[in-house]
Amino acid sequence: MERDQSGDVIVVGSGVIGLTTAVVLAESGRQVRVWAREAAEGTTSAVAGALWWPYRIEPATLAREWALESLTVYEELAARPAETGVRMVEGVQGETRLDEQGPWIADRLPGLRASTAEEYAGTGMWARLPLIDMPVHLRWLRERFLKAGGTIEARTVTDLAEAEAPVVVNCTGLGARELVPDPAVRPVRGQLVIVENPGIHTWITSVDPAAGATTYVFPHPDRLVLGGTADEDEWSLTPDPAVAEQIVARCAALRPEIAGARVLRHLVGLRPARHAVRLERELRPDGRILVHNYGHGGGGITVAWGCAREAAGLAYR
Repeated sequence: MERDQSGDVIVVGSGVIGLTTAVVLAESGRQVRVWAREAAEGTTSAVAGALWWPYRIEPATLAREWALESLTVYEELAARPAETGVRMVEGVQGETRLDEQGPWIADRLPGLRASTAEEYAGTGMWARLPLIDMPVHLRWLRERFLKAGGTIEARTVTDLAEAEAPVVVNCTGLGARELVPDPAVRPVRGQLVIVENPGIHTWITSVDPAAGATTYVFPHPDRLVLGGTADEDEWSLTPDPAVAEQIVARCAALRPEIAGARVLRHLVGLRPARHAVRLERELRPDGRILVHNYGHGGGGITVAWGCAREAAGLAYR
């Protein structure tokens, strides 16, 4: 007897957007397969910082809703940090004024306050936010998906039409540029330096508008993630030693103890930037449904759960 495939879904892409979407769909009772060119550990998501904050994501109104929905999930996951990779960590957003934050976030994060001179030399905002250890979190998402009955297949997709299922969800990130094709998707290259953690427990971000550089220090129990760069339309995945030295120097200017920290790794990731997230439903001529969920830039982790739930709603509205 032939199996009823009416509830089948193929999610293309295994980054944080793809896996989170696959989890939501599988836990709603669908038969979900993830098709991925590479394992989650090889995606851009694995290289992400990854601090929750709705930064440069459009459309802004929807992004706020997606971000707040995701925040609720991360707050719950932070109760099991070793398992989920999510911790609630305090730190300073430099060059950010508390009075410039809208009620949508100020009311949701009542602990927000202006930073003190001891915490940050310039104008800053102190916040307690989710900080995600991405390799741990991606492994946890994958295991949660598999426990929900999902399957993962290593497969390079050259045409979305290859995915023969009643519902296909396109979570291919930068790959959507060629796969859709969508020339609006372009890379924003980010370089990171991973060093031993000399005892830093709070994160910090600092913006130098004149130099166009954002510097950040994200602490994890076993390491610090130092950044960063935002090189638009740059495709190279090879770390630049000179840029790495600059990143360490900028971070050490904020936290002097970083200067002597041993370097563990150099990483590069290509953020899938777009003028706005594409989250929409497309009805194919053969009656199949294609849902696009890509173009999150560097904010994928911030909006992942909100976007996943909306994508699932679009697939089965």
